[in-house]
Amino acid sequence: MATVNLTPQQVTKSGVTVSRTGSLSVSDTYKFVNDGATILHFRKSGAGVCTATVQTPQQVAGLDVAENTVSVPASTGDVVCGPFPPSVFNDGNGLAAFTLSEITGLDVAVLKV
Repeated sequence: MATVNLTPQQVTKSGVTVSRTGSLSVSDTYKFVNDGATILHFRKSGAGVCTATVQTPQQVAGLDVAENTVSVPASTGDVVCGPFPPSVFNDGNGLAAFTLSEITGLDVAVLKV
């Protein structure tokens, strides 16, 4: 299992050509700098639903926070999720992380709004 760092793209008033990451793996953990104004945009053209799990390493009142799961439908999946409050989703290095359950025809863009 590898950790893959993804770089958020800044969205501007004049627009941005979105760069997407494909060739994803179910065995990797994907991390990105999260300032609380970052979103994930998943697209899926392949068969099989993907569950993206955004990890929550923090605790509230000594209790683990349930991880955030996002379902990306098969064939026509086009899902945007976030933003992710840093106090809940960031690790000690200011990074948020997610894993994937199925990657056929899946890509992701990390966007800072």
